[in-house]
Amino acid sequence: MVGEPKGRYATLGPLLLAAGLVALAVFGPAREHPALVRTLVTTAIALGGWNLALIVRARRGGRTLSLQAALKAQHYLQACAQGAVLAYWGWYWRPVYDYAHLIVAQLLFAYAFDMLLSWSRRGVYTLGFGPFPVIFSINLFLWFRPDSFFFQFLMVAIGFAAKDLLQWDKDGRRAHIFNPSSFPLAVFGLALLLSGRSDLTWGQEIATTQFYPPHMYLFIFLIGLPGQLAFGVTTMTCSAVVAAYLFGLAYYAATGVYFFYDSYIPIAVFLGMHLLFTDPSTSPRTELGRVIFGILYGLSTVALYQLLGTLGLPTFYDKLLQVPILNLSIKAIDRIAVRARALDPTALVRALAPRQRHLAYISIWTVVFVAIGAAGGVGDDHPGQWLPFWKRACADGRPHACRYVADVQAAFCAQGSDWACGAAARDQPGGANGALPTLADYPIILRGSKGPVRERTPERLTSLACRQGWVHACAGG
Repeated sequence: MVGEPKGRYATLGPLLLAAGLVALAVFGPAREHPALVRTLVTTAIALGGWNLALIVRARRGGRTLSLQAALKAQHYLQACAQGAVLAYWGWYWRPVYDYAHLIVAQLLFAYAFDMLLSWSRRGVYTLGFGPFPVIFSINLFLWFRPDSFFFQFLMVAIGFAAKDLLQWDKDGRRAHIFNPSSFPLAVFGLALLLSGRSDLTWGQEIATTQFYPPHMYLFIFLIGLPGQLAFGVTTMTCSAVVAAYLFGLAYYAATGVYFFYDSYIPIAVFLGMHLLFTDPSTSPRTELGRVIFGILYGLSTVALYQLLGTLGLPTFYDKLLQVPILNLSIKAIDRIAVRARALDPTALVRALAPRQRHLAYISIWTVVFVAIGAAGGVGDDHPGQWLPFWKRACADGRPHACRYVADVQAAFCAQGSDWACGAAARDQPGGANGALPTLADYPIILRGSKGPVRERTPERLTSLACRQGWVHACAGG
């Protein structure tokens, strides 16, 4: 659907969006943070000034600044999936809803900035849902805290500028090189790592709390299906998940412990495999190329997690840093795929019509997902979440297990568990001298990666402790 608005005041659109930022600063929760108010007002002034300068220059030069509308399924389907994740996640972790007004601020800024940049370069702006998936995607992985929110706007600006300015020829037309959400995430992720200022963000909390909602793996799988059917990105997601899962199985077989500690595939990584690197515009065009692309994403996540952990750096960037490099490699990947056409595992469905082919890939992916779930590879009950597994692994001398137990017990002690404090003080990860946790400790030490323990009665707490592997609880202790 394409059209062109004729109103003479259409060129004041960015000024109205800037006014929206001022309204958020004056009337919204931002009032509690003076630095955030300054950021919103200063940004609004800059956008408004840019808008007025463009109007004056256009009138003097006899240019026309125009708008045209184009609603693309790629944009609104992605936005619906990402918005669903934000809504479901926020139901179980309140800060998502508390942050909603700042997501609105980013949308206002994104539309204004993108419009002004387009008018500055071409004199025409295509109005649609394009900013929504970019903003939603960025906010699924990284937020700056209110006192540093200026960097959130800068991150958004870099994403849209890269989309508009960094382009190449692809399939006979000009196209952006980088995914406009993953590029700024990678740039700022690297900057935060080099500066040691990850504390300016909610990155670690985001990566942790996305597992709080029940059946989150299944939810992400389901909301990804419409986009996979429409745009044929299933092979990327499927191959990324399988590559990471097979590595996790091999690592467990070799060491007896889990590479990611509490899961085979962390939930934020699983989310990235569905809604971050799968932009069809910045992915290989061949099906085998997309398989290779997915495998590289899955294995590079493993490699980055290991590298960041070894360097003592926050590991939640493991799904962000590699995407621009992968975007740059898509032409080379397609060339390899063409030469290896005889080895293409997707050749059996190549003759099908696009929609039928997409359905075939989704069917295969569904079988794979169900099989991985049945084997315990994805789901809410991974044993690596709970301390008894790691205590046994420590007793067996498994790699990194005793250090992990000590870290977990120190965290439990800080939360108020007397048993954990006693074990930490004795430097005995297993709890020496027959010391055992009590009912008073259970609400703390039974907390896995799913968030606060909801059980409160002694009977239910004891039953949960038994299920997690606390043997004395099974005996009624």
